[in-house]
Amino acid sequence: MYDVKKSLHAVLDTLPSGVRLVAISKFHPAEYIEAAYAEGQRIFGESHEQELRVKHEQLPKDIEWHFIGHLQTNKVKYIAPYVSMIEAVDSLKLLQEINRQAERCRRVIRVLLELHIAEEATKYGLTLDACRELLEGGEWRSMSHVQICGLMMMASFVDDQEQIRREMQTAADFFDEVKMKYFVNDDAFCERSWGMSDDYRIACETRSTMVRIGTAIFGPRIY
Repeated sequence: MYDVKKSLHAVLDTLPSGVRLVAISKFHPAEYIEAAYAEGQRIFGESHEQELRVKHEQLPKDIEWHFIGHLQTNKVKYIAPYVSMIEAVDSLKLLQEINRQAERCRRVIRVLLELHIAEEATKYGLTLDACRELLEGGEWRSMSHVQICGLMMMASFVDDQEQIRREMQTAADFFDEVKMKYFVNDDAFCERSWGMSDDYRIACETRSTMVRIGTAIFGPRIY
């Protein structure tokens, strides 16, 4: 078994105050999650509804499950009863469905709006202008079963650290813009989720509040 305990603490020891760890457990077995849980880790990230459902049933109920992948609207109903946060909301349609399913479950689900800043081609995420348009439209204000808590993004998968830093800084600056214009009196809008195993140290320097780390804790994925 991979030494999850040692790897987890190696990561935690490098995180500054105010930055929380989302341990990305997708494609890793339940015993790896249990090992991290035994060390006090409570936030775990998954990106496949079926895998998440099985793990939720198997593992302790005080785990905070974050859904981090692209979420299809027809899958929301399966995770709505228990998911703690949906980190990758990339359309108004998805936000509407989360609100609808959360209401059905009599819950309020926390969400992050996913930004598409990376220069490489990707299918998902709101451009900055699209995010502005969604917020300016105002429909989200009447959704009483979702709580927009911040922004999420993935930097380009490149070796150029300055490009990564530039993209993350763009997200941090945009957070300030959105906070001031739409959430200035909303303390819940405070999360900046960027940074993964290869670039989380840069993320910490660009005001991330949550880093999503899998490989550095759990080792290579088991498919």
